[in-house]
Amino acid sequence: MKYIGRTDEYFELSNVDHNNCDRLHDTQKNQLLLLWFTSDNNKLTIDSIEHTFNTNQIVFLTEFHQVEINKIYGVKLLRFNKPFYCILDHDSEVGCKGILFFGAASLPILSPSESEIEVLETVWKMLIIEMESKDRLQLEMLQMMLKRILILCTRIYKNQENYQVTDNTKVDLIREFNFLVEKHFREKHTVAEYATLLNKSPKTISNLFKKASSKTPLRFIQERKMLEARRLLRHSDKGISEIGYEIGFNDIQAFSRFFKKYEGVSPSIFKSSSPEGKLPILRE
Repeated sequence: MKYIGRTDEYFELSNVDHNNCDRLHDTQKNQLLLLWFTSDNNKLTIDSIEHTFNTNQIVFLTEFHQVEINKIYGVKLLRFNKPFYCILDHDSEVGCKGILFFGAASLPILSPSESEIEVLETVWKMLIIEMESKDRLQLEMLQMMLKRILILCTRIYKNQENYQVTDNTKVDLIREFNFLVEKHFREKHTVAEYATLLNKSPKTISNLFKKASSKTPLRFIQERKMLEARRLLRHSDKGISEIGYEIGFNDIQAFSRFFKKYEGVSPSIFKSSSPEGKLPILRE
């Protein structure tokens, strides 16, 4: 089921299985995607890393994720674009920027409890009913229920990832750091540079991450650079030196050392390896 508005608003709800899984590749410009799995043992390779998704797990993707379909048995798909609802412009309403979407290196995967699943299923049923309505309030109703789903999922993920250890101001600061890394990782590579953008000291940022995350802010920056390196090496025809330069390395040797430190193999070996092959785990 699709809603297409007069000014390019796009909203879609679909049930996907092995017969129509190519729908996952029907990318829309400025799209955001929610996948809610309805069966076990679904396998997707996302940015060159294979993931197995089981019943009621939920993952959030943007147009920038590179997705390869290995096995799909059952998944509910929700897709919308920026004209339908721009979370960056309305983030105060849903609070998902830097958490569910545009969170740099982290792939947000939810595992809701039974009570949370019940609530999400109720909202989903309402969405399906509203998709069949054709009155002048349909767009507003769909947007309202989409916001409800995003708010619910943001709360679930915050609890799951232990975001509750900090107050709201500190959570907002972490989210803003995440989003700034997403925007500037190609040219800004130190915690101090992002601290300046946030009008905070590097020590303040580091202490905040120590309380709220298992990763340091520098690790977060490096993982985002590694994610882009993997994407470009696996999904583009660019040379290794060009890719290194694109993510901030003027020296190909420095890029190769950086990549091998975190990936365990050189960029050339990674680029020539089979996409179906098992990739090394990102190491400290």
